[in-house]
Amino acid sequence: MTSTVPAPVARTADGHALQAVLLDMDGTLVDTEGFWWEIEVGVFGELGHRLDESWRDIVVGGPMTRSAGFLIESTGADIGLAELTVLLNERFEARIADAVPLMPGAERLLSELARHNVPTALVSASHRRVIDQVLLTLGRDRFTMTVAGDEVPRTKPHPDPYLLAAHALGAHPSRCAVIEDTATGVAAAEAAGCRVVAIPSVGLIAPAPGRTIVGSLEDVDLPFLRSLITPLN
Repeated sequence: MTSTVPAPVARTADGHALQAVLLDMDGTLVDTEGFWWEIEVGVFGELGHRLDESWRDIVVGGPMTRSAGFLIESTGADIGLAELTVLLNERFEARIADAVPLMPGAERLLSELARHNVPTALVSASHRRVIDQVLLTLGRDRFTMTVAGDEVPRTKPHPDPYLLAAHALGAHPSRCAVIEDTATGVAAAEAAGCRVVAIPSVGLIAPAPGRTIVGSLEDVDLPFLRSLITPLN
């Protein structure tokens, strides 16, 4: 995968510079970041290990292999990475089988983007099986395309998932607004050259030039996202 996207920088059909909106899933659209930590605590408890609360900020938002690998190394638990990854994903799928709670403002924002025919992508470090389960709640038709963490050679914090999404939508990364909730996701989106709206869920996200930090999705609407993209001449 290359680090550039050969998409033309042009105005959209309605004359706006914003070409696409790319959204993270866990902790951004659905209130599930806490689920992952609860499951990790439970699994390692069964293995005879207690997780330090400070580790939560380290494992949030990243690929399963990184998070699980860190916890195995930190605890010395007698379990392999592949086995733990399968176990955590299975527990998570069972946890969200009945319903997935949406973050405040998620339903309104997704409806608004769909109503105005804004190309959207769901870009997550979670595996495809998990994403497909969550899409039963979010609505698969709300997204032009989706990217799972196990579908790219390098997932977040690398830029690959966001570069792939922008390319698939025919958008230039600099004309894409990304909504993320973790420092890992923000790093991935900014490395791809996208304009980022950060809504911290677990852990702090420091201010930085070109980065917009808001309290929740209730602070985000289409005019706000369009205002972040520099108008074209």
